Amino acid sequence: MFDFLYKAFYRLNVKILVLVCLSAIIPIIILSVIVDIAYANRSIESECKNLYAKSEVLAKQIVTSGYFEDQSDITMDTRLDEMSQLIDGRVILTNSSLRIVYDSYSRDNDKIFLWENVTKSAYGEELSYYDKDTGILTTTIPVTFINDEGDIEVAGVLLASGEFKFIDDNLRHIIALEAIIVFMVTVLSIVVGMILGGSFSSPINEASKQFDKGVKGGEIGEINVTGYTEIEDLSLRFNSYVSRMETIDKSRQEFVSNVSHELKTPLTSMKVLADSLVAMGDAPVELYQEFMNDIADEIDRETGIIEDLLAMVRMDKSNASLNIENVNINELTEQILKRLRPIAEKQEVELVLESFRPINAEVDKVKLSLAISNLIENGIKYNNPGGFVHISLNSDHQYFYIKVEDSGMGIPKESLDMIFERFYRVDKSHSREIGGTGLGLAITHMAILMHSGEIKVDSVVGEGTTFDVRIPLVHIEGESS
Repeated sequence: MFDFLYKAFYRLNVKILVLVCLSAIIPIIILSVIVDIAYANRSIESECKNLYAKSEVLAKQIVTSGYFEDQSDITMDTRLDEMSQLIDGRVILTNSSLRIVYDSYSRDNDKIFLWENVTKSAYGEELSYYDKDTGILTTTIPVTFINDEGDIEVAGVLLASGEFKFIDDNLRHIIALEAIIVFMVTVLSIVVGMILGGSFSSPINEASKQFDKGVKGGEIGEINVTGYTEIEDLSLRFNSYVSRMETIDKSRQEFVSNVSHELKTPLTSMKVLADSLVAMGDAPVELYQEFMNDIADEIDRETGIIEDLLAMVRMDKSNASLNIENVNINELTEQILKRLRPIAEKQEVELVLESFRPINAEVDKVKLSLAISNLIENGIKYNNPGGFVHISLNSDHQYFYIKVEDSGMGIPKESLDMIFERFYRVDKSHSREIGGTGLGLAITHMAILMHSGEIKVDSVVGEGTTFDVRIPLVHIEGESS
């Protein structure tokens, strides 16, 4: 149950719902509290001023009437009683010694009033105190007169205390109204949150459904959602991803099909040759030797295909890494040419190396060697007797450059964009004749890209082909792909 609630809370639509509700409710609650506090303080302050005003008028009348000297003045008692009735509370008058000379409740006459506020008012302060529990507001003011020297002197303290429950009653009414508003805002925010949450989560849910279709073997469809820029971007990215996955899946199927075909063809040829030998019985030794040579060629061809496939798989891994070291590119190229010269001589093709300057670069020696070998070997294989393969090396402050130019059969213009695809061959019959697998240029392309380099090709049918390679002299970690 807890796990279910945990997962439910972390759903996008639930989070949006909660966020919308909190964004609407919290400000309303905070505003309500501020309004309540402001109303209570303002009401108390207003009533304090009102009591102060009434008390000050009465205090002046007390001084002018000489009440402190003669409390037998019924008129002043009447005014004090009227004040008590007016505020619906209690009025107490003390002399300068804090002895009570008048109490509207007639409880504490002639007693000493030692309350802190009364004591401070005897020294000239006007004070107030509001008891939130009882709703009683009490003010104390000094009763003053001007003596013969012209100084202000305190003759006593006037205390006025009244019950102002209407403040709490009004506050309760305000809080009840605020509660209704909060409830309405909560309901509205829930509705808005559900609408917004649904609108945001629907394309994601749709994407999940499409992914589920793919997992179950169905066809993944596109999502088309409008209304929010971010969601539209997500929709476009998802559709782009789906299209890419479809392309990759198609490429994978073609790759498997081509691999199966390439591996099966030499095996089929060997089976046919072997069956022919078995069927002949007493065939001449020369024929046996010819068939066995053909079988050996097919084995070599099968081995070459497997080696190319392994090289392709190793470089095709997402976590494929480069073993970077500082390599002398001139010496590396000369070593490759030394290995390929016997093949070139057999084909009657001249190999020419032209180095413009010494080059040292940070590369993966094995992978770069494989890439250069494939380019030169292709130039030899797809050449004509008496032709040439010209290799040139150059560099600047940032890159080194390798150009491989041959005088071979050339590549049609319409095939130039596809020659780096796996198993693609321009002339399949000629490729089979010379043992091509269709993986060499794909491996070369991948090796160069892993070095953050680039390769360009230019070719004219019947005249030859030129490959231009550019690779950084210094390897930057993380840039290889």
